Amino acid sequence: MGTSSYILAGTDEAEALSFGSTAHGAGRLMSRQEALRRFRGEKIRDDLARRGIELRSTSWKGVAEEASEAYKDVDEVVRVSDAVGLGRLVARVVPIGVMKG
Repeated sequence: MGTSSYILAGTDEAEALSFGSTAHGAGRLMSRQEALRRFRGEKIRDDLARRGIELRSTSWKGVAEEASEAYKDVDEVVRVSDAVGLGRLVARVVPIGVMKG
């Protein structure tokens, strides 16, 4: 929720390496249950607000389950995808708002 998103373009190399597929997210580092033990939705909201990111959600539980720290480093995932030719990095987008629900 508080990390960048990326736009990548497909490559000819990806056809040979992965049948044209690439990562569609960073992937989880911890289970949803572990995230619920470690994080509180309200604190995540406050942390995002301090960074100028607006959060709206129907569930604090859902926010805690999706804490940025529960995921791998998306910057590194994209760097590797770009380096090995699974996708060509086009743009990095930073969040200004997040909706969960």
